[in-house]
Amino acid sequence: MPCFSLTQSKNSCHRSTFARAGLRSAITDLKDGATTMHCWVPQSPNPSKPNLLLIHGLGLNAMWQFVDLLRHVTPHYNVYVPDLVFFGDSYTTRPDRSESFQAECVMQAMEAHSVRRLSLVGLSYGGFVAYSLAARYKEAVERVVICCAAVCLEEKDLQEGAFRISDLDEAAGILTPQTPQKLRELVRYTFFRPPPVGLLPSCLLMDFIEAMFTEFVQEKKELIRAVPQNRKLSELPKIPQPLHKMGVRLADIHLSQTLRKAGALCTGYDLKSLGRSLFWVLNSLEKHRHVGENAQLVVIKDAGHALNAEKPKEYHKHIKSFLVDSLPRSPPITPSAIPVTH
Repeated sequence: MPCFSLTQSKNSCHRSTFARAGLRSAITDLKDGATTMHCWVPQSPNPSKPNLLLIHGLGLNAMWQFVDLLRHVTPHYNVYVPDLVFFGDSYTTRPDRSESFQAECVMQAMEAHSVRRLSLVGLSYGGFVAYSLAARYKEAVERVVICCAAVCLEEKDLQEGAFRISDLDEAAGILTPQTPQKLRELVRYTFFRPPPVGLLPSCLLMDFIEAMFTEFVQEKKELIRAVPQNRKLSELPKIPQPLHKMGVRLADIHLSQTLRKAGALCTGYDLKSLGRSLFWVLNSLEKHRHVGENAQLVVIKDAGHALNAEKPKEYHKHIKSFLVDSLPRSPPITPSAIPVTH
């Protein structure tokens, strides 16, 4: 075990950032005799602010995935950032590996913190959990942002080769890397323009793996395998979202400018450069309409699956536009509104 870990040092920096943003670490016993949930919660929730739940994906912990987003949302929301089951300090002995079980655990943790209404941001695997949470707890969820999660995925899509990796065991091995080679492979799959991880020495990559990927490896693989299992679009519930209450924003990989007429909000992209992913994009565009007429597909140019890391400005801009800019504005204070004291 090395005396100094760059990854753990970065973890400490992120914890400090969360604390400076007004959040504290909290453990909740769900009273089922099996499950505990860890969550970053406001130190002093402001009753005049709405609540926002940030649900992380696979890979890096929740702090790494949302540390840059905090400053954009904490001035406007009471922000809650849970660790999903088998991540961080959240754990269960129950055998359920479905995203609906994750959603149930998250909502129980929110209720323990007296959160009754909230908006959601779900990133990658967290997007599946967010969708399940919104469908199951319709009265509690106001607005939803789902990033890089093919929530309309069907089991047959994998069998028909719609994705670069159709073998779930292979995908699970890449998403839970245990060697520097697998970590390099994960980076190549998740970035449009991968950072030069291949140039880093293996000892640094192993330091990162030991800090991020060595706990609950088997359980995380089971979570990955459970996502498409028996999944059919016809059985996927629609999210009932009045425009003034809830919306769904689905952000996936590249989309051509010519697809705007099909109902997508996107930046320009060369069709010839899309290659095999064009089928996936068209498939997603057709299927995303299933979630409801008020759903909007947003695609970021030149971004891979890790768009929050690769295109942070665009990522934050869309979240701000959809969540922050939709909040009611306080009326300006006029001289007549200022109380007169004698």
